[in-house]
Amino acid sequence: MAPIPTQREKRIVGTSLKMYFDLPSTLRYIDAVSQLSSAAEQANVDLFVIPDFVTLLSAKGKLQNTSIQLGAQDTYSEDKGAFTGEVSPLTLKQAGVNIVEIGHAERRRLFGETDQDVAKKAAAIVRNGMVPLVCIGEKSKSNIASQAVGLAVSECKPQITAALSQIPDDAEVILAYEPVWAIGAAEPAGADHVVTVTQNLRELVSGRKGRTRILYGGSAGPGTFDKLKDGVDGLFLGRFAHDVKNLETVIQEMSDGS
Repeated sequence: MAPIPTQREKRIVGTSLKMYFDLPSTLRYIDAVSQLSSAAEQANVDLFVIPDFVTLLSAKGKLQNTSIQLGAQDTYSEDKGAFTGEVSPLTLKQAGVNIVEIGHAERRRLFGETDQDVAKKAAAIVRNGMVPLVCIGEKSKSNIASQAVGLAVSECKPQITAALSQIPDDAEVILAYEPVWAIGAAEPAGADHVVTVTQNLRELVSGRKGRTRILYGGSAGPGTFDKLKDGVDGLFLGRFAHDVKNLETVIQEMSDGS
């Protein structure tokens, strides 16, 4: 098992709005999140928000005088061409996007995305000067702790290997570990499970030259990070962050001094 890094990475937290909000409520939410910029800076925590594609330009304007990073929920693997309905990574970069989420379990399940698709998208993101946020996670669940960890690592390893295979070794990457069975659940995965799995995944990427941070997602919220900080660098929040007060609480809990 990999040791806990003596000099850990800067902590990071963010949220994806998926398709929960309409246009007016998304813009109100971005306004509210923009007020958390100083709190994140004081806590020495990187903060990002991922709205829908339609509101990206408006969100950029609302966040331009803050330290908050803007993210996108997906991208296509080509910069230009006859790809009706897809979104170009070049356009996302021009729209002010810093982080692009790819490989979410919903994309894999609903739209048939494969590890190879995710790898191509990761390459496109890095090629355009952005950071891929690669979602990884196991479908299988075991009630026996040792088996559960082994299943998780064995299912996540090829997902990570594929994504990293198409990008330079010195490229920055964020890995969001989300056990598929924990997404949308009432409670997050057990802390011992998450810490052990993410420590194993960190060992897998320990030789990279590029900055590699690991987040936990999957029903994460206030109170989650403290239990997981020996394994992860931050949290990828879902519906708990729809209440901005919860997001503010998580930022405070992740303060550099904690």
